[in-house]
Amino acid sequence: MPIIKSAKKALRQAKRRAERNSERKIKVKAAVKTVEKLVAAKKMDEAQKALPIAYKTIDKAAKNHIIHRNKAARLKSRLSRLVYKRA
Repeated sequence: MPIIKSAKKALRQAKRRAERNSERKIKVKAAVKTVEKLVAAKKMDEAQKALPIAYKTIDKAAKNHIIHRNKAARLKSRLSRLVYKRA
């Protein structure tokens, strides 16, 4: 455990940030899963409506460096291909 006051504060900040980052990561996974489930259920109209929401969460996560920008691009590409290939 940290002894120095600034190290204690840094530990508190790191815990808060880790929690916030994990929440954002979970939101990205949930958004992706929602679109995938809608496509699997053949609800293409709903999947197309859920796609911009998924894009938004992915872009926000990439902007805040929670996921890499290339991973964000890959996820978005795969989702759009999944939705519009079957439409």
